[in-house]
Amino acid sequence: MPQVTMSTKLAADPTELWKAIGGFAQIADWHPAIERADIEGEEGKKGTIRRLHLVGGGEIVERLEEISPTERVYRYTIQQGPLPVASYEAEIRVKDNGDGTSTVEWSSSFEAEGVPEQEAVDIIQGIYKAGLENLAKLYGLKR
Repeated sequence: MPQVTMSTKLAADPTELWKAIGGFAQIADWHPAIERADIEGEEGKKGTIRRLHLVGGGEIVERLEEISPTERVYRYTIQQGPLPVASYEAEIRVKDNGDGTSTVEWSSSFEAEGVPEQEAVDIIQGIYKAGLENLAKLYGLKR
């Protein structure tokens, strides 16, 4: 089962950064490929569904599996969508660097579906890279 983990260090306080990106629907505020996110269920509760409407069309349906504001992490699964993956489980975490800055880590495991494994990995890495690079533009890189 392939795994992808990517991270970026940001010049943002971890508590404030979590407030800005830790909500399940807030991914639409910082990921450039997502036009909007619609929530079904109660925001911040296990089992909540988010429908990500992609720029240029398409939709990804994801389910919140776990969230911990105190640990600044949430885990989710993809229920359906156009990505060539199955059994996709991921987490987004905001880590405290101890100096007023943060590290955002995005990781996942999945099975490739309909494409070679490396192609699926490359696609997921591209998605993470776009989101993390945009966070760096919004919040500044830690130098």
